[in-house]
Amino acid sequence: MPVLATWAPEDGVLGAVAPLALATAQPTCLVVDLDDDGPAYPSERSLRDLVVGGPRAADIRPESNGLAVLANGGVSYDSAREIIGLLIQNWPAVVLRLGGPPDDVPAPFVPVRLLVPGRLFPPQGRGVYQRVAGRHMRVPAGGVAIPRASRRTVDNLLSLRQPQPSRWLRAWARVWSESW
Repeated sequence: MPVLATWAPEDGVLGAVAPLALATAQPTCLVVDLDDDGPAYPSERSLRDLVVGGPRAADIRPESNGLAVLANGGVSYDSAREIIGLLIQNWPAVVLRLGGPPDDVPAPFVPVRLLVPGRLFPPQGRGVYQRVAGRHMRVPAGGVAIPRASRRTVDNLLSLRQPQPSRWLRAWARVWSESW
């Protein structure tokens, strides 16, 4: 099962939308928010619900293709470790959304960074680099540059609506093929 973990240190919105965009590059993928202070993703159940009440069959295995999201609900990674392992074993692909630097997560870590002119956020090593300004900037060796996203695509993802195919979403597919 492919599994990746993401964190966007410079931008909260990018940190919320990047795991969703990455997940759309797989036919069926579950995004699990491991940040107990994370965004209020719309989901029928939360990771906390699975920890407290146990998972249902529908939680463990996808019922259909596409994107599924499991909001955190206020539970720590340590408390949810067993459930997360179960989800990773049973879903075809999983993206773990982190709220900070990785610490003992069962997945390769993919930092998602802003690529902006100037020295405010200098490129730092391997990762996914989201272009946000018109000026072309170099990406560090081993980095993946993602073009700017349309407002409509971001709105659709954050509302958990299926976005139209786009160059931005197609660029996320490359992230899955890299060795992190």
